[in-house]
Amino acid sequence: MGQSASTSAISSGSSRRGSNHHHCSRSESMAQISSMQVEENAHFQQINEKFDYTSDLPDECLACIFQSLGSGDRKQCSLVCWRWLRIEGQTRHRLSLNANADLLTVVPSLFSRFDAVTKLALKCDRRSVSIDDDALILISHRCRNITRLKLRACRELTDFGMGVFAKNCKGLKKLSCGSCTFGAKGMSAVLDNCSALEELSVKRLRGITDGSTVEPIGPGVAASSLKTICLKEQYNGQCFWPLIIGAKNLRTLKLFRCSGDCDKLLQVIANRTTSMVEIHLERLQVSDLGLVAISHFSNLEVLHLVKTSECTNAGLVSVAERCKLMRKLHIDGWKANRIGDEGLSAVAKCCPNLQELVLIGVNPTKLSLEMLAANCQNLERLALCASDTVGDPEISCIAAKCLALKKLCIKSCPVSDQGMRALACGCPNLVKVKVKKCRAVTYEGADGLRTSRESLAVNLDTGETEHQDASASDGGAQENAVELPPLVGLNGAGAANIASSSSGRSNSLKARLGLLTGWNVVTCTLRRWAGSHSSSRGS
Repeated sequence: MGQSASTSAISSGSSRRGSNHHHCSRSESMAQISSMQVEENAHFQQINEKFDYTSDLPDECLACIFQSLGSGDRKQCSLVCWRWLRIEGQTRHRLSLNANADLLTVVPSLFSRFDAVTKLALKCDRRSVSIDDDALILISHRCRNITRLKLRACRELTDFGMGVFAKNCKGLKKLSCGSCTFGAKGMSAVLDNCSALEELSVKRLRGITDGSTVEPIGPGVAASSLKTICLKEQYNGQCFWPLIIGAKNLRTLKLFRCSGDCDKLLQVIANRTTSMVEIHLERLQVSDLGLVAISHFSNLEVLHLVKTSECTNAGLVSVAERCKLMRKLHIDGWKANRIGDEGLSAVAKCCPNLQELVLIGVNPTKLSLEMLAANCQNLERLALCASDTVGDPEISCIAAKCLALKKLCIKSCPVSDQGMRALACGCPNLVKVKVKKCRAVTYEGADGLRTSRESLAVNLDTGETEHQDASASDGGAQENAVELPPLVGLNGAGAANIASSSSGRSNSLKARLGLLTGWNVVTCTLRRWAGSHSSSRGS
């Protein structure tokens, strides 16, 4: 027994020695491998530090790469090395700057680096002092290849500075200015020197104070090149009438809240040009006489009539009968009830290429909607807002006959869940439905539509306000906004539609967070009440 015990002790000791030897040899091998890895990594690091693999790439290849990156990534790339900094600056064609007065001191160094800029935006905060003529003139000397210029709230610029800029940058093609203080002379200087100017957008040009004493603004050398003119909130808009009349090849005219008799303006334009394809009119002094003049533009494709209360069915019939290429029609009737079935029926008869129709404050009935569905077989986008006559029968008519419809928006209309059930069975190409402030439409109705059409994105906003609680302090009472994304099926169509409805989901998330915040506040309040009640009982 003693011998066996000693034998076992010897064998166990030898096994421990063998295992220790094995572990030692293994640790030594691991140490050798790790040391080799460290040496190898150091070797490769030394190689990487000494050799720049991008040095073999031509500057043109790096330029193409930079042009496909976003602004933030381009800034990061410019910090890699001096070569990348130079190439990134030479290939940047678009630049947006904070146009404070301090910009003057950095203009030379800034445009020495960005010497290929063609699109420049100068935006100043309304509370700050903007750049003056000296800065704009210096920019025009350092960057003569500008083709697009945007000025926002540059209140220190005068007619003199705009005149010098126009003489130095004669290749300007697009000018957009808003809330600036230069006047008619500065605008005329641009039109007299920039013969390639194609697009002009002016909003609240404060330098024109009295339209009776200011000289009219003519097209100058840009008479043949101007294709788009947009005037917004220009209360002396009649000063721009000679410019609009003199633009020989004008294709797009947008007038928003401008003073002046637009009927006479449109009549004169109709006698001078036939190239107009797009017209936007909002809150203007325009009547059926102006619409009759618009009807002379036989190539007109887009027409927006927003809050033009003097326009009636008669004017819209004139436009429809002669502008048969109409693709987009937006009408905001301002609930004046002057445009209805008569005008819309004429559009249905004469404009078979209509693809987009937006009706706000207009009361169409089933009669005109049936004609639109039957004759405008390319109608893809339809919006019906603030209409007292669009109910479930009208929605059922749309669902049954608008076979090409892809997007439908219904807002503040007497529609219920019955209309949602009709949409579930019709409009085979429908991909998105937005229902807002239709109180008879419930979440169950929208959910049923979404369940029956898995590839359909449904956005429901009931417009009902929550009871005010602590969450309302962040911005008032919130609306019930629920996004019903399509279910993800076996195919990938559902995922694509979910991505398109991300904005509605964010509204839903905000609403849910507001409810959770309110519930937390209520819970804490109840706890405090319970604690105070128990303490009072204990005392």
